[in-house]
Amino acid sequence: MNNPMHSTIQRGSWRCLCRSETSGPWALSLLTTAALCIPFPAMAADAPADPALKGYEEQSIKTTIGGRADQQVKFLLLRPTKIEPDKKYPVVLFLHGAGERGTDNRNQLRHFPEKMSEPDRRERFPAFVIAPQCPPNKRWVEVNWNSGKSTPQAEPTEPMQGAIAALQHVLKTEPTDPKRVYLIGLSMGGYGSWDLATRHPDWFAAVAPICGGGDERRAAALKDLPVWAFHGDKDTVVPVARTRSMIEAIRAAGGQPKYSELVGVGHNSWQNACDEKSGLLTWMFEQRRK
Repeated sequence: MNNPMHSTIQRGSWRCLCRSETSGPWALSLLTTAALCIPFPAMAADAPADPALKGYEEQSIKTTIGGRADQQVKFLLLRPTKIEPDKKYPVVLFLHGAGERGTDNRNQLRHFPEKMSEPDRRERFPAFVIAPQCPPNKRWVEVNWNSGKSTPQAEPTEPMQGAIAALQHVLKTEPTDPKRVYLIGLSMGGYGSWDLATRHPDWFAAVAPICGGGDERRAAALKDLPVWAFHGDKDTVVPVARTRSMIEAIRAAGGQPKYSELVGVGHNSWQNACDEKSGLLTWMFEQRRK
């Protein structure tokens, strides 16, 4: 299915105008990029790096969202410290929680992204890390977080469409390995991870939903996708039953997901999941899509 779209990104002394068409496993009606770059006077990229960004770079593209053209999508991108010629690198898409929503393109650095910016992790796990930001009062998935029951979803929400556009843009403009694309999210982003993975399991090499929930009726789509979920058994914000039911549904479909239910932990299981001792990163970067 071909859906031509346009996106614009500005970096360094170039402005790239992109027309996009796609097919194959990435063929959602969003974007695959073939860019025409026109010289543009050097701007922000020549300024000193903002230490608050912890090595991440601000990115901005324009795409069609909710049927409206030329919608701006801002996100943060962490590149490998050193990019070697002819080498392809993994990609990690991170979906943040409700507390990191905003318009500053900064707040989503908390938790996983700032962990990935640490020098030792950048050395051990060189990758492109994408951190989009959900706008205030919006959600990656429109569900009741406190409910113990799943809610069927129609089309992706507009914030999710923006996250997808950011992911596909990076895949087409950077030296990335399409067989090593990883998805991770916490709380509200945990819901987003379950949702996006069940929609497009063939996009990802692994998914790590943390204290979120999904739609069990679509869980069978994940039976062949490496999954490692985390949830605290004392979580009073998102019921632990939401993760348990997804894991049970995947197993019933023949899958073998990993699940870490953390005894005595409340709604902060991302601290355990993102800790070096969990082994999550090592496991995740070992996965490769067939």
